[in-house]
Amino acid sequence: MSNQSPDQQPQYAPPSYPAAPTYAAPAYAAPAVARTNVMAILSLVFAFVFSVLGVVFGHIALSQIKRTGESGHGLAIAGLVVGYIGVAIWVIYIIFFIVVIAAAASSTSSY
Repeated sequence: MSNQSPDQQPQYAPPSYPAAPTYAAPAYAAPAVARTNVMAILSLVFAFVFSVLGVVFGHIALSQIKRTGESGHGLAIAGLVVGYIGVAIWVIYIIFFIVVIAAAASSTSSY
C-alpha cells in the first residue's frame, strides 16, 4: 500500500492551462462630424436682425454647401424663408407708410 494515511488526499500538481489569447481592441475611428457652414448659421441669425443680410447669407451658404458638402442646408433654407418674410414685411410697411403720408398730404384742410 502507500505511505499516506487514509484521511490525507494525494497531492497533484494543478493542471496547467494554455494562456488566454489576447485580443486587441477594435480600432474604431470617431465618426467624421460634418462641419456646419458658418454662412448658414449667420443667415438664420441675421434673418431676424437684418432680413436682407439673412437672404444674402442664405444664398451664399447654399452655394458653398453645394460646392463643399458641408452640413447646414436646413439652416440656410430657414434663413432664406425668415429673411424673405422679413423683407416682405418691410416692403408692406414702407408701402403703407407712403400711402398714409400721401393721404395725409392730399387731405389738408384749410380753416
